Amino acid sequence: MAHDDGYLLDNRKVEAGIRLDALAELFDPWTFRHINELGVGAGWRCWEVGAGGPSVPRWLADRVGGHGRVLVTDIDVSWAGQAASPVVEIRRHDVARDQPPAETFDLVHARLVLVHLIDRETALRSMIESLRPGGVLLVEDADPALQPLACPDEHGPEEHLANRIRNGFRHLLAGRGADLSYGRKLPRLLRDAGLTDVRADAFFPMASPACDVLEAATINQLRDQLITGHHATAAEIDQHLAAIAAGRLDLATAPMISVWGRRPDTTD
Repeated sequence: MAHDDGYLLDNRKVEAGIRLDALAELFDPWTFRHINELGVGAGWRCWEVGAGGPSVPRWLADRVGGHGRVLVTDIDVSWAGQAASPVVEIRRHDVARDQPPAETFDLVHARLVLVHLIDRETALRSMIESLRPGGVLLVEDADPALQPLACPDEHGPEEHLANRIRNGFRHLLAGRGADLSYGRKLPRLLRDAGLTDVRADAFFPMASPACDVLEAATINQLRDQLITGHHATAAEIDQHLAAIAAGRLDLATAPMISVWGRRPDTTD
């Protein structure tokens, strides 16, 4: 997951590995279904932007085979580096600040990246410009404002507390420049950038063990910021973590909106 200096959920923290594994469990099947339907196969050249963990790069490498190529970039490649292979190149790169790769790709993919970037417009433009004619862009990003609750079924005090802490998390994200309603804007942004055949759908996990793992890791990582920002007390955070550990909460994530479009083929 790429980030700039304002990124709240620093991948260098120990909790980051737990979060990345939980995100992979939740979202990899959804991402892989989209990439399959886009026809990614042998020999394709792919750019995985802000990979975070190794699961998507490894899967892409299997799809493109020995004659394909997968470029994996992130500001912090310590987790994604596990996917390095003759097919997979790992490169430290900031999609919002650095020049795009000096090559073009059949597929450019980013998941849960742009929403966190202050200069997300530059990053999106760089990704689109890196498509070959006929190439496909797949962007998957969250829209926390579309569904802001940790517990959509707020039937008791533990759920109420979970939702208040989630609201604090959203305030922390917004304070670092995240656009909490970004996911819904992507179809328009891709069309405005000249991509064709733009389509979108959304995935909204809830009441999954991986949701519990993700929530606990996120709260542990942001504990100090939540307390100093007066979003929750230490006792309230401990109470929330105990409810998660006991399996008493039906936790949800923000919807992840997947949007894809194709760069027009100059021969059309």
